[in-house]
Amino acid sequence: MNNFEELQSNWKNQETDKATETGFNEVLRGAKRIKNKQRITNIILGITVVILISFFIYISGYKNNQVILGLSLMVGTLIMRMLLEILSIKKLKQMNSLLDHKAYKQELICYYEQRKNVHFIWTPLTVLGYVAGFLILLPLFKANLSSGFYSYIIVSGIISLIVLTVFIAKQIQNEIQEIRRLKE
Repeated sequence: MNNFEELQSNWKNQETDKATETGFNEVLRGAKRIKNKQRITNIILGITVVILISFFIYISGYKNNQVILGLSLMVGTLIMRMLLEILSIKKLKQMNSLLDHKAYKQELICYYEQRKNVHFIWTPLTVLGYVAGFLILLPLFKANLSSGFYSYIIVSGIISLIVLTVFIAKQIQNEIQEIRRLKE
């Protein structure tokens, strides 16, 4: 039995069932959606870390301090973000499903309020660290790559940053909507 089935079973078996099953299922679906998005985020970040480390090894980056600094910043910020998501998933799993509807809802609201710190403090720092690492590498790319490939890296880097920003903004918007819905 998975965690959500246990949660649902515990919820349904409460002695004082003040919540409707529909309301509970809606809260449960919202938590499950966020948990799945956090997992997807970690998978994407993990793949990016593997690609960056592979690139580092492929170009023998350990021979150049500038490459070490740039890639370390990029990989380090991604790993930090992954750890934040793992801690967040763990906190979501530790929520007490035996609480009454009002208390459980309040726990969820607190959880989402804490997620705001991740989104509005740690995420921008992560993106800035990643971009700083990328910018540190640009002079090396320019010196060692053809102008066409260098241009490709610049354009794809900007497009990736825009896509990432839109993805993050959408995730933040979804979680803020979830908070508003829970507060109603």
